[in-house]
Amino acid sequence: MDFNINRLILLDALTKVSRAVSLKSPLPILTGIKFDLLEDGLVLTASDSDISIQTTINEGIIINQTGSVVLSSKYILEIIRKIDGETVHIQVVDGTLTRITSESSLFDLNGSKSFDFPRIDLNKNGKHFSMKSYDFKKIIEKTLFATSEQETRPVLTGVNFKVDQHKLVCIATDSYRLAQVSMPIEDDIQFNIVIPKKSLNQIIHIIEKDEMIDLYVSDRKVLFVIGQYLVLTRLIDGTYPNTSRLVEDQGSYTMSINSSALLGAISRASLLSDEQSNIVKLTMSPDENVLSSYSQEIGSVEENLTKAFYKGEPMTISFSAKYLADAIRSIGTETIQLRFTEKMRPFQITGLDVNDNIQVVLPVRTY
Repeated sequence: MDFNINRLILLDALTKVSRAVSLKSPLPILTGIKFDLLEDGLVLTASDSDISIQTTINEGIIINQTGSVVLSSKYILEIIRKIDGETVHIQVVDGTLTRITSESSLFDLNGSKSFDFPRIDLNKNGKHFSMKSYDFKKIIEKTLFATSEQETRPVLTGVNFKVDQHKLVCIATDSYRLAQVSMPIEDDIQFNIVIPKKSLNQIIHIIEKDEMIDLYVSDRKVLFVIGQYLVLTRLIDGTYPNTSRLVEDQGSYTMSINSSALLGAISRASLLSDEQSNIVKLTMSPDENVLSSYSQEIGSVEENLTKAFYKGEPMTISFSAKYLADAIRSIGTETIQLRFTEKMRPFQITGLDVNDNIQVVLPVRTY
């Protein structure tokens, strides 16, 4: 293997592909990136068994001799990041010993044989649909934060993607809050899958421009085609809980308020709340709406929500300040609406007269 390549082009590709590398992998070969130099370009592949990322570089490269090798992700990335010059020369000089040279530097890096790298099926099989990359990124950013961090219920550590009747619905919940975003799609297909949080987090970092993404959904995996990048991720086994009741329950009482005003009030009210629970109390009536918190050790605070408009019977409800703030930021509209049923029933947060992004927060019992 022998080639010259533009350093920045290689660095960008290595940075994105290396997102699939786990330095704690039980298979040492998977801590590396596979270099496949073909006659028409350089193919870079990385995998941790759960997610695999591959890209092909066709520009800014001069191919002298084809070949392949697996190089440590940690070291090759740092070498290409710090080496001088616009162009880098990479050559396998002896077995798997790989020489990386530039204007004033020479590195000899021990590699591994490429046939030890697991074979990854990146064929475009399964149910296919397309969507704009920025739409996909926006959906993930508005749901990913609500996934569970606990492995006790693995299915909740991912985002549920449901497609039916030309509509995509994405749901995430950790049992204490829920985020649901929906959008129409052109493709007439059906599926119901759960994609791991980690995989989605890596995918949104690969998206840099507004282009079409192709998805190929199979029983146990889904393949994303994003420009020159192929991303294959396993799916989480198990049935995602039915959350439709939480979303369909519209609530009898409503509060409308400016998003920035409520975020500011939440930030101030939670200053004196217990750091672990971060619980605040909302007391509502048609005449006055107050957000407050109390800590026996620290003190108390009250925020009068003068810009809030409440319709319904007087009600007091307690909840996590962080969960409500996350929901408001996810919705991203100037005005939001909160819909309540009872003091111990989940309440909804949406944009005013907009239902494509529904957030749900569960209240907490305080004494």
